[in-house]
Amino acid sequence: MALSNDRRIGKHAILLLLSDDSNEHLEILKQLNWKSCTGKVGSMDAHKVVAAIETAAKKNGVINPDLYRESHALYHAIIEALNGITRGQVQIGSVLRTVGLSFAVLRGNPYDNEREGDWVAVSLYGTIGAPVKGSEHETIGLGINHI
Repeated sequence: MALSNDRRIGKHAILLLLSDDSNEHLEILKQLNWKSCTGKVGSMDAHKVVAAIETAAKKNGVINPDLYRESHALYHAIIEALNGITRGQVQIGSVLRTVGLSFAVLRGNPYDNEREGDWVAVSLYGTIGAPVKGSEHETIGLGINHI
């Protein structure tokens, strides 16, 4: 049940998000038979960030919207990534903070054994700060959950 070094789902999610040449990275993911999507979201409301990522994952076929366990796994990966963005306090607007984020959602099996099944990773990168231009700093977060 070894975690394959070439199939580190979190690493691939971060690389997809930060890559200057996403086409090259998408080719690697295609060879692994993994599904992915990317997007951007900015808001003072955490629920809008969650909704944007869930909508993108569903519309791009990364998760099946008719299967609760897939939406549930994605939700937990998003919340874990938001924990990284917000330093453990998943609050944005309620504490007068706003985010401008790019995101990547990745689904695949990171193990050598196919019976381990799929996992989902969500990576977030962007800025967080007071809702005043120039009052923000960089931030990054990663969440991984089994489906």
